[in-house]
Amino acid sequence: MKISVITVCFNSIATIADALASVARQKHADIEHIVIDGGSTDGTLALIRSHAAVPCTLVSEPDKGIYDAMNKGLALASGDVVGFLNADDVFESTRTLSHIASAVSAGADAVYGDLIYVGASNPHSVVRYWRSGVFQRSRLRFGWMPPHPTFYARRSLLREVGLFDTQLRVAADYDMMLRCLTRPGLAISYLPEVLVRMRLGGASNASSGAMLRKSREDLLVMRRHRVGGWFTLASKNLRKLPQFLERRRV
Repeated sequence: MKISVITVCFNSIATIADALASVARQKHADIEHIVIDGGSTDGTLALIRSHAAVPCTLVSEPDKGIYDAMNKGLALASGDVVGFLNADDVFESTRTLSHIASAVSAGADAVYGDLIYVGASNPHSVVRYWRSGVFQRSRLRFGWMPPHPTFYARRSLLREVGLFDTQLRVAADYDMMLRCLTRPGLAISYLPEVLVRMRLGGASNASSGAMLRKSREDLLVMRRHRVGGWFTLASKNLRKLPQFLERRRV
């Protein structure tokens, strides 16, 4: 089973070597790594060309934002299963993709797992532990969602639900996952293990203005997919609090 891993980057020289190495260490036999660069000028491209141990499809050109870049990656993906690894994230285990492939081989249309947030400068410093739990559609109304960096889906499913909505600046991944999770008859599989370590410092929580924009877009997406409104938004935000306590168990 071929898995396409898409990495979007821009001036990511400080972290992308870890992401590349993380893909290279995977035990799964058939991996396609697609790197979409937004026209980096800090040496990122030279680093990618010299460090990519797994055959890598590299595109470097200006884009219209992260979701436009992700759509470019989806257009190039040829794997049976597709997911994303951010330029500053790493897989938790060398067998992460193997476990995802096993779940899809067993009949899953989409797979997700747990995620650890780590310090921006120290990937061993655990800040939050996002324990996803088993999927139940009714939980969407209470703000539940899986971590997007752990979400892998059959390419055929992603073709059916369509590309990321580039009109959304920070919530298009939530929108994409809801398009999958609300589709009738799909088999959704939860892997009760950490799949990805994610560095803090994303665009959605960089400032109070960014957090307000994230809330506005989340609410729009919730209403678009009829999973709730203000109560769902409040619940989604409150779900983050236990994640700070959960880190003590890691």
